[in-house]
Amino acid sequence: RRPPRSTPKPSSAASDVYKRQVHGDYLIDMESIDWSQPIRDGTTIMAVVYDGGVMLGADSRTTGGALIYNRVSDKIEPIHKRIFCLRSGASAHTQKIAQLCRLYIGQLGSELEETPPVYSAAKIIQSFIYNYKSFLSAAMICAGWDPIKGPQIYTIPLGGTLVRENIATGGSGSAYMSGFCDTHYKAGMTRKECRDFMIQSISLAMFRDSSSGGIIRLLDITKDGVSREYISHDQLPLKQNNYSQSCLLYTSDAADEGLGVDLGGR
Repeated sequence: RRPPRSTPKPSSAASDVYKRQVHGDYLIDMESIDWSQPIRDGTTIMAVVYDGGVMLGADSRTTGGALIYNRVSDKIEPIHKRIFCLRSGASAHTQKIAQLCRLYIGQLGSELEETPPVYSAAKIIQSFIYNYKSFLSAAMICAGWDPIKGPQIYTIPLGGTLVRENIATGGSGSAYMSGFCDTHYKAGMTRKECRDFMIQSISLAMFRDSSSGGIIRLLDITKDGVSREYISHDQLPLKQNNYSQSCLLYTSDAADEGLGVDLGGR
């Protein structure tokens, strides 16, 4: 019988590389991470209906606990020519759901020989999240345009509820911009107003939420077509280096009375 093969011990240098992985300027002790616990992830996604179309936006940071796995990930997933979805939750789960939804909607579009309804895509996504809610970590937003109902947004949170809305937010960063959205959102915005509103909202979430960051990706859907845009980090309206210079924020009502909210040092 052949004697059992002994496993060579790694050298001290190789062992040190295994124990401590370099991420940017920081050294992370991989052995100090409890891999038996669920990995915390986060994101910021948003969709708004405006006069003539619907706009989608998202940050680009993919995280797992304290680690940043991807700084420029694309969370706006195509489903059909004028139907897209926003992903939040476990990336593997949401990517597979979007892939299957894209397959079924493509078949439906071929049968109808026209743009399939946005509701059909949202219903497919909901069926996966609801039927496998005990196994999946997925919360998604489905938005698009069709000739039947025009621009639409459907939210499918954890658990599989399906709700149509004119503005939808999701991910860990949504809690940090909910107050701003409640105050400044208005129905029937122009494209420029909607774009500025979304950039400001997502920027606020990225500034406060450690699981959100990178760049902002925007997608505009109208009956005439689809256009993409991205805003780099140096073009964001709210950044760490200039936040201390404008720590006194005024609301439109308080500014007339000379009142403000001092956020410096908080």
